[in-house]
Amino acid sequence: MYLGALFALLIESFFHLDGFTGQVVREFTLSTYGELFTPAHLDIILRTTLMAAAVTVVSIFLAFPVAYYMARYASSKVKAAMYLAVLLPLWSSYLVRIYAWKLILAKEGVFNWFITQLQLSGLLDAVLGLPVIGGPSLSLSSLGMFIVFVHIWLPYMILPIQAALERVPPSLIEASSDLGARPSQTFHHVILPLAIPGVVAGSIFTFSLTLGDFIIPQTFGNSSFFIGLAVLTNQGVAGNIPLAAAFTVVPMVIMAFYLTAAKKVGAFDAL
Repeated sequence: MYLGALFALLIESFFHLDGFTGQVVREFTLSTYGELFTPAHLDIILRTTLMAAAVTVVSIFLAFPVAYYMARYASSKVKAAMYLAVLLPLWSSYLVRIYAWKLILAKEGVFNWFITQLQLSGLLDAVLGLPVIGGPSLSLSSLGMFIVFVHIWLPYMILPIQAALERVPPSLIEASSDLGARPSQTFHHVILPLAIPGVVAGSIFTFSLTLGDFIIPQTFGNSSFFIGLAVLTNQGVAGNIPLAAAFTVVPMVIMAFYLTAAKKVGAFDAL
């Protein structure tokens, strides 16, 4: 059923919308894909891909220390508590977490109050004044959207990395130490290469989920469109089903290349 739906979506993307009647013309054409290469649509694709890449990279840097501590140093009780802390946000509704962040990052929210108490309002205003990441407030800016993306998808990065680090044989670390390697050398030449499949596995989740999400950009974004929003708008408001389908094919193609590369580094072994 899933593959059948994807095939139907792919077929729909080769149709086009009649500009006069507004009806879908079910004739094979590449004109709809040609629309994707207009500057406005390329900007949407580039913006979405860069956001997904940024969320993935920052999630890796935040998740790795947590996963490393859980795998190498935490006692059984501490590890259980950390597992609970990582998984606890997933127990609540996705929408509840998003609207909680909407209240937190609003101009009258607790984050802005905290910044005011630290007398850093000028710094926050300067950041929000930047042309790409700024906006009226954190709750209506690309920066706020980025913060929410990282928080929402971070557990999906921590767990695969932790699983990969758990698989590192202690004998390899002991051998590295016996051969005179410093802890930093052991980390860079033994632990990190063996943890790469877990990092890539986690990035599959964070990158793909950010790439296709439309609720967070709709809730926190400004007038800048993302792929998910473009699909929603063309499917619902504009009624341009072929263009919506063509937009949907874009993240599918990106993820096809991404998954092929991930398979080559053994990322699926860490899922």
